[in-house]
Amino acid sequence: MLRINIELIVRGAGAVRGKNFDMNSGLILLNKPSGITSFDALRDIKKILGTGKAGHTGTLDKFACGLLIVLTGRALKLSKWFTHLDKKYTGKIHFGKETDTLDPEGKIIKETALPSREKVEEILPRFTGSIMQAPPSFSAIHINGKRASDLARTGKTPEMKERGVTIYKLELLSWQPPYADIFVHCSSGTYIRSLARDIAAAAGSNGYLCELTRTQAGNFCLKNIRTETQRLDLEHSPAETQRREDRGEVSVFPIDKNIISTLGLPWIDVSEQEAKDISHGKPLDQILNNNFLSSPEPRLCGNSLLDQSIAVFSCEELIAVLENVSGRWKYGCVMVN
Repeated sequence: MLRINIELIVRGAGAVRGKNFDMNSGLILLNKPSGITSFDALRDIKKILGTGKAGHTGTLDKFACGLLIVLTGRALKLSKWFTHLDKKYTGKIHFGKETDTLDPEGKIIKETALPSREKVEEILPRFTGSIMQAPPSFSAIHINGKRASDLARTGKTPEMKERGVTIYKLELLSWQPPYADIFVHCSSGTYIRSLARDIAAAAGSNGYLCELTRTQAGNFCLKNIRTETQRLDLEHSPAETQRREDRGEVSVFPIDKNIISTLGLPWIDVSEQEAKDISHGKPLDQILNNNFLSSPEPRLCGNSLLDQSIAVFSCEELIAVLENVSGRWKYGCVMVN
């Protein structure tokens, strides 16, 4: 298997770690290389940590590279708050040809003439804002209990229903026929392969996505991973850094207030007794002061789940995440037992 380069965002390394702290519970930001699946990347991490409790919060196709957010241990309970983050990508569209998978790993099924740069630039605004998009036939979406990709590989043509996604920004970065480099800022659930196909079709051609890099998810940036990794490497001699790499070591950092803030969640502090009551699942209206039950201030993240959630800390330890449902706070997840 291709060895992956595990890179981390270092936040709160010196944070207070409470009695419930789990060394294998926390956040890893992985710079996934192209050529391996997201599942394969997790396999290496699980092996290094010696645990099966690791999961990504938004897959990257095998041909794609870039930011993969990985949660481990108890932090897996926070998956849905990370899954809904908007994403930023750079990609390369190959015009004039279309593959059955809409990526470079498929077989060519259509060939047409190339569009002009002017035509591509003319149609891009149509794909900005709220749009309807049909996912690729080769995808992990389930149809009648089976993956669409499994059906497609058997020669069947699964019916891929359109669904709404949001493209916040779409920009043509360069044009070198038959290739076009694009930048995309989009909502969770957007397929850039489908976007490439639809852009090409609207321009009177065909196309597939031949390269893709995820550069950002929410406020977590690929650029920051490299910066923090370089800083971390400076703390060790070259020999020690090499020994750490040879041993396959990976540091997992706890979900502290810095990470919660980067995620876009507001947070509150509670007493040790209130934290104990929350860990036992007692009714929230009997635990928290009315000040804590007020709705968090609205933010411009465009994510209704984040807008309706709040994290609870005690002694610098994440205790739970609460969700506002119909004006009342409910348990989203409890991090301690």
